[in-house]
Amino acid sequence: MKSELRKIMKIKRRYLGDISRRAFDEMIAQNFLAAYGNFGSYFIYNSFGSEASTKLIIDELLSQQKPIFLPRVEGENIVAVPYGKTKLGSFGIEEPLGDSVSVLPDLCVIPLLAVNERGYRLGYGGGYYDRYLKDKLTLKVGIGYDFQIADFEEEPFDVPLNSFVSERGIYHFGTKE
Repeated sequence: MKSELRKIMKIKRRYLGDISRRAFDEMIAQNFLAAYGNFGSYFIYNSFGSEASTKLIIDELLSQQKPIFLPRVEGENIVAVPYGKTKLGSFGIEEPLGDSVSVLPDLCVIPLLAVNERGYRLGYGGGYYDRYLKDKLTLKVGIGYDFQIADFEEEPFDVPLNSFVSERGIYHFGTKE
């Protein structure tokens, strides 16, 4: 079921038209920044391919001189690295250069292929973000397109999001912010 849902969501994202994608990404950035733009520090994925873009969000937060950390894969885990120069990583994603830091950002922006009504995300299947977020007391926010809300069962090791930001607004998942 999950592998099939991953395929479906990748296809839906791929065939979202460029005009719609740009408009949706702008609305996502506006919704995110209105709700979460005043936090102190951010851990944000570097979007690639057909993912909802994080570029507008990152650019705005950098203009406000907010501390931003990007993920980098190291073995079976991801680590936080201060925003800066990047290089192409092993999964075809631009990853930050430099030393990782042991930091607990105020807010983590998490990629996803789908999210259910309980706030659990369907990722790419490697478990990197679940391992990274486990036991971290930080606000966990997914961003994506409204069509990525789907029905699926979570696993015991999955870490739920606090909210999901789409072009249509913000969905909160039974946790206090």
